[in-house]
Amino acid sequence: MTSIDQADDARPVLVLGGTGKTGRRVAAGLMARGQAVRIATRNTSPAFDWADRDGWAAALAGCRAAYIAYAPDLVAAGAVDDIAAFAALAMDQGVRRLVLLSGRGEPAAAAAERALAASGADWTVIRASWFNQNFTESLMRDGIAVGHLALPVGDMPEPFIDARDIADVAVRALTDVDLDVGPDVDPGRRRHIGRIHELTGPRLLSFADATAEIARATRRPIVYTTIPLADFLAGLAEAGVPAPLQDLMAELFSTLFDGRNARVTDTVLQVTGRPPRDFADFAREAAGAGAFG
Repeated sequence: MTSIDQADDARPVLVLGGTGKTGRRVAAGLMARGQAVRIATRNTSPAFDWADRDGWAAALAGCRAAYIAYAPDLVAAGAVDDIAAFAALAMDQGVRRLVLLSGRGEPAAAAAERALAASGADWTVIRASWFNQNFTESLMRDGIAVGHLALPVGDMPEPFIDARDIADVAVRALTDVDLDVGPDVDPGRRRHIGRIHELTGPRLLSFADATAEIARATRRPIVYTTIPLADFLAGLAEAGVPAPLQDLMAELFSTLFDGRNARVTDTVLQVTGRPPRDFADFAREAAGAGAFG
């Protein structure tokens, strides 16, 4: 597999959510490969806001590809329409290669994936579920910092995936030249275009297991407790978490832990040539960097 030569196409890759968990790592990976990058958020120029479609064209102008990280999540109301509209606009502006970060095991996210595929773009979907970095860069960090993480999840295991692995796969999808393309080519032979990449870490861990790994890495006691969903949501409200984010958490925690995601894949290895990062290694690195608070 070869990569797109910067001399052949110097147009930038648009990275939506380019300061988020995956977006900033995708941007860094692209730049490391010599690719021009345009990071787009509500605070950049041109700005990008999913709630303001009038600004989308400026963000897309002159780009050759786009990494799409939808905020707050593809299960949110309006996400499917937004993805369909964005893909159509991208195609109108000559931005054919679109890579979408999607939610593994989320039916609403699958609807957004279908909207992307229907656009006619050279699309790739990257499905992932709970990130390792959720323990260091989002709501779970506070519980870890005080030594007590309480979530509405029991013993159902999760194949936690590192955001760096997601970014590495996305960078490949945005830069690798898909040689096996065309109307007569079996889609199964294609490397990225028209493919869904399901990403996982190398093993299954419960949230209690993951918390124990962090406790070992930090060398301090950290307790994990399973609590009712209602109590969890009440805690979010008390902490001032916005109602839309509360609704998103309610959707994710009430649907994803029925075993649908309790299996691992070898996709990271197949795409990048190396195995995904193990959670224990992530925990040790994060502890050494003081990321757990």
